[in-house]
Amino acid sequence: MHGKTLFVSGGTRGIGKAIVYAFAEKGCNVAFTYATSADTANEMIADIEAKHGVKVRAYKLNILEPLTYQAVYKEFDADFDRLDYFISNAIISGRAVVGGFGPFMRLKPRGLDNIWTATVDAFVVGAQEAAKRMEKTGGGSIISMSSTGNLVYTPNYAGHGTNKAAVETMVKYAAAELGEKGIRVNAVSGGPIDTDALKAFPNYEYVKQEVAARSPLSRMGEAEDLTGACLFLCGEGSSWLTGQTIIIDGGTTFAS
Repeated sequence: MHGKTLFVSGGTRGIGKAIVYAFAEKGCNVAFTYATSADTANEMIADIEAKHGVKVRAYKLNILEPLTYQAVYKEFDADFDRLDYFISNAIISGRAVVGGFGPFMRLKPRGLDNIWTATVDAFVVGAQEAAKRMEKTGGGSIISMSSTGNLVYTPNYAGHGTNKAAVETMVKYAAAELGEKGIRVNAVSGGPIDTDALKAFPNYEYVKQEVAARSPLSRMGEAEDLTGACLFLCGEGSSWLTGQTIIIDGGTTFAS
């Protein structure tokens, strides 16, 4: 991956941060977005460039305004001369998901719409902009992060789970249409992963215990558990793999 470039949304914590470090360790230049914390982003840039000698840049992005991706990519173009991999990872939490995170009878259109915007719309716009740049270098790999909440019932997760199903279908359509440009599109679906986003769930401790009990590996997933699939999907070993979802769930989907 030396000399190649990854763009990942939501790169300052959890799964996104793990992806940034995993690709940098392979010699890949990395661009990532952040929502609010420029200081955290700048600390990561200094740390990664010092450790791995790759180029790293960060850009502020409001994932609830997906069209702002276009301005972010213009900044990207000023810093990098190529794009090889794009990973759509950023998610929303907190007040933005009120009405979207909760039992079915409490769901509200605004919260559901926000999750759709941050999950599906953001993937579409981010991937469209990425594809324009990948086409110039002969192709690339696009990944949407997903979750097994569309396969296994998870309390309060109807809004997110439904949108993860939608984005996985969008991945298939993108794969069917971008293949002629040498661009592969896939999804990586994680079981419950121990991140800050999950810790924000009111039933976090219950979920953690249940996942560990359900998994044949007797533990909850960590952010780093998903990076191997992302590296694989961006490597030559997956050159004939597109339109698919790889599930990394510690065996919990079958055991549920």
